[in-house]
Amino acid sequence: MRGVMQGVKVLEVATWTFVPAAGAVLADWGADVIKIEHARSGDPQRTISMGSVGAKGPGGVSFVFEQPNRGKRSIGLDIQGEEGRALLLELAAQCDVFLTNLLPDSLGRLRLTVEDVRAANPDIIYARGTGQGVRGPEAERGGFDSTAYWARSGMVHMIGDPSAEWPLMQRPAFGDIVGGFAIAGGIAAALFQRATTGEPSVVDVSLLGAAAWQMSPDLVATGLLGEDKLIRFTADDVPSPLATYYRTSDGRFLLLMMLQGGGVWPEFCRAIDRPDLAEDPRFATPAGRFEHVSTCIAELRTTIGSRTLADWRERLAPIEGVWAAVQTPAEVLADPQVQANGYVRPVSTADGAHTYSLVANPVQFDETPPELVRAPDQWQHTDEVLAELGIDPARIAELRAASIVA
Repeated sequence: MRGVMQGVKVLEVATWTFVPAAGAVLADWGADVIKIEHARSGDPQRTISMGSVGAKGPGGVSFVFEQPNRGKRSIGLDIQGEEGRALLLELAAQCDVFLTNLLPDSLGRLRLTVEDVRAANPDIIYARGTGQGVRGPEAERGGFDSTAYWARSGMVHMIGDPSAEWPLMQRPAFGDIVGGFAIAGGIAAALFQRATTGEPSVVDVSLLGAAAWQMSPDLVATGLLGEDKLIRFTADDVPSPLATYYRTSDGRFLLLMMLQGGGVWPEFCRAIDRPDLAEDPRFATPAGRFEHVSTCIAELRTTIGSRTLADWRERLAPIEGVWAAVQTPAEVLADPQVQANGYVRPVSTADGAHTYSLVANPVQFDETPPELVRAPDQWQHTDEVLAELGIDPARIAELRAASIVA
């Protein structure tokens, strides 16, 4: 299938996950994404070592690098020197999008501000990913998703158990992936505007802004009602026994979210072999279940706790009420719905000896999941990309000998 962004060329000067994740989405959609990596050290994400983060799988595959960098071309370039910067601007002159997460101080020092890049290509879309936004007292500061997205936004405060001694730690790249997808969407809108008006845009997305959007129900409610009115439900303190967690006999969990009303309660009671609960006058109506919620939850906990998760999957599969098992990552990879919709796609190592899975971005066109391509080796495409600029092999060799390219 022809990608919807076939013919779009993106120049990515970014490291880690947040902004490179945007480049990965654009590559999924068919764009040619050229990733600039430091000519001596490459993207630091390649060598990060922090527990399982950075661990290598079969064939040396690094999940923390592969997911946000698949489908790109990599070139090693020293953009701190004049010749390297000139080559970068030559590339920018041929591109539709300049994508970066460099801090304002670095952009100024390297002379890669909006004005600098637009001097080489007046029509280029300039896209920035930042920690806290481009204005305000902390516009110059960097930020990781654990700080700007997870902690600062109020997210961990609202998600965590208020009685816990310590807040929850976030998972790897938790906010980066969401923020990167927002950047990709912004770039798509900017490309549309340029196509219809001829005007290029500056696109800005911050981790803090993405998190505020994620937290908007709580933030809006706080502004209207005050923070003391926010409801933080626990599994024991919910308004309905049909909207909470239940533990199975094998220590797994079901989450019921049966908000449809109507005949959901009787149907559910029949499915769990407890028709008596549907006939119990205390539980027969939503108002009754609300009034006696603790008693009803206790009854359901006893019943659901008597069978395994596998049993409940089979028994609850036919009913209309909405529920889900709390799945492990391995179960998600094997989930029939995930597989049927192509949400996880197979990718092969360069030598074809190993196959592994990457997660596709959630947008599909024409009911077709994207075909994903592995992340490039470090500096894999330097010669290829420079040749497209008209630079001959002898000159490339000279640039490499001078450590301007790698």
